[in-house]
Amino acid sequence: MTYRIAGLSPAEFLPLFALSDAELAERHAVRVTASRHPGYPCRVTLEDAPAGEELILLHHVSHEVATPYRSAYAIYVSRSDRAPDYRDAVPPVMQARALGLRGFDEAGMLRGARLAAPGEADAGIRDLFGDPEIAYIHAHNAAHGCFVARVDRA
Repeated sequence: MTYRIAGLSPAEFLPLFALSDAELAERHAVRVTASRHPGYPCRVTLEDAPAGEELILLHHVSHEVATPYRSAYAIYVSRSDRAPDYRDAVPPVMQARALGLRGFDEAGMLRGARLAAPGEADAGIRDLFGDPEIAYIHAHNAAHGCFVARVDRA
C-alpha cells in the first residue's frame, strides 16, 4: 500500500499577496509575518515558514463534500509557487506535531480516525488505509484542529 501527500495548489493563493490589507480583510484573510520557526505551517510547501516570511492566514474549506463532515478552518499559506508531492513519506509539517487523522470513504463519510503522536503519522496513515473503505485521509493538527494535508492512496 502506497500513499501520496501534496501541498495545496499555489495558483489558488498567490493572487492574495497582491491584495491590500483592506482587500484581504474583505475576504476574511490577514497578512502575517512568521515570528518564529517552527510555528507557521504553510499548506502549500508543507513546511514551517522561516521567521520573517510573509504569509496569508485565511479561511479554507478543506473538505468540500455534501455530507455532515464538510470542514473549514484557518490555514497559513506562503508566497511559494511550488507544491511538493510526497510519496510514502511524511512532509516536514507532519513530522513533529501530534495529528488527528480522519479516514473518509468515496462519499465523504468518516470511516475511521487515529491520533498520531509526533513521528507516528506514517504508521497511522498505513493503519487507516488497511480499511479498504477508506479512500483518503485528512490530517489535522491535533492541538489547533487546523487542516494540514490530504493523504491519497497512490
